[in-house]
Amino acid sequence: MAPQATEPQVSEPPVIEHGGGVWSVKVPIPDNPLGFTLVHLLATDAGPVLIDTGWDDPTSWSALTAGLGTCGVAVEDVHGVVITHHHPDHHGLSAKVREVSGAWIAMHEADASVVRRTRSQPPERWYGYMAAKLTAAGAPAEHVAPLLRARDEGRPRRLPGLDPALPDRGITPGELLDLPGRRLRAIWTPGHTPGHVCLHLEEEHPAGLRGSGRLFSGDHLLPGITPHIGLYEDPDDDTVTDPLGRYLDSLKRVGRLDPAEVLPAHQRAFTGAPARVRELIAHHEERLTGLLALLTEPLTPWRLAERMAWNRPWDEIPHGSRSIAVSEAEAHVRRLVKLGRAEAVAGSDPVMYVAV
Repeated sequence: MAPQATEPQVSEPPVIEHGGGVWSVKVPIPDNPLGFTLVHLLATDAGPVLIDTGWDDPTSWSALTAGLGTCGVAVEDVHGVVITHHHPDHHGLSAKVREVSGAWIAMHEADASVVRRTRSQPPERWYGYMAAKLTAAGAPAEHVAPLLRARDEGRPRRLPGLDPALPDRGITPGELLDLPGRRLRAIWTPGHTPGHVCLHLEEEHPAGLRGSGRLFSGDHLLPGITPHIGLYEDPDDDTVTDPLGRYLDSLKRVGRLDPAEVLPAHQRAFTGAPARVRELIAHHEERLTGLLALLTEPLTPWRLAERMAWNRPWDEIPHGSRSIAVSEAEAHVRRLVKLGRAEAVAGSDPVMYVAV
């Protein structure tokens, strides 16, 4: 499911100088209501470093190169790329930046593992896995059918996100990145993806704003969007994860940090991080409470998703976004199960859940 906006997109210039050797460049996401990714440029004594790169598309590449030019930087000058998470609107152009500049690419190991798995497995295995997961969640046959066709037809490998760049470096949570002349500390913030990181610039705010430096928040903390929290699982690993629980825990950690300003990957820069954290926590608590009311009768994750509130009516949600919505419903149910407030109905197939 596309992230849920609580405020309209704000019209901003394509390039913004934030002061203190930090700029943001709007890189478009083709055919996506999010509109763009904010790629951040950080000046270092070793050369410019990018935080994320944007979607792999000719229009996006042109916007990135033109935006860097406005900042007085050529792609060839880029020293390194720090990836907040592996999604294609953040990691998509990393390989091309590295090809042109020789820059290193850094990513948290949990997301690097997803990248390695994605590159090593044929797309048809992914289609089959998704079809099986959706069937187990109660998806109707007509929804699963296109995935099965794609699996059986052997769709081509060159699809968005299915051929991402392998990182050269890991990101160790809690440690300062090796960026001469800057203090940029990695904060592991799992939930949106297993290896999502925020990056804390531990330097005085150039405009003198009160707070603890600046935070490059990726998709973890956005001013008017609720990030998607779904399931990210390895087909070869049967570990039962709790992505929503991990997201809420890492949100609280970021709130306690109290940065003077947040520089997210979408929408706009903003202040008041602790208040925004409280809003997001309240949103998910409200969602969990609403699900408990629905689960007074046994329901599959698909039936739950049909009844949940999204940014448009269920019958207007396209095929791919419905799959993501079901994943988000499952993540919330997982949280309820972990809290002892819901349980799977024994013997149900597809699986159903009920409040306890």
